[in-house]
Amino acid sequence: MAEQCPAPSLSGDQAALMETCRKLHALIDKVDEERYDLQTKLGKAEKEIDDLKIKVIDLAGVKKPALKKVRMSADAMLKALLGSKHTVNLDLRANLKQVKKEVKEEPADVGDWRKNIEDKADRKKMFETS
Repeated sequence: MAEQCPAPSLSGDQAALMETCRKLHALIDKVDEERYDLQTKLGKAEKEIDDLKIKVIDLAGVKKPALKKVRMSADAMLKALLGSKHTVNLDLRANLKQVKKEVKEEPADVGDWRKNIEDKADRKKMFETS
């Protein structure tokens, strides 16, 4: 600070004091210009940093948060969407087409397996004789 602003010599006539004031004003103007230049440089650097941050975020992509499953009936969903003004009660099953169930044929009881063997005994003889 002592180098930039030397101690003023207040002795002398009015012309010397005016000259000292002019020198001080010139120093103040010079320092003010430097301050303005540094502020401008700093502002540009901050703006560039912000732009680069935005570019990095854009390159990384936006990650979507995982959605939570919410169990909600159709009436509750309509109430949430339309508000409490509208009371709409929908029976969604009323519009569905009626479908008849097909009756599946159950296989007949196999019965006693020993009886089955006795019925097939003549086949067994065919293979044994050959």
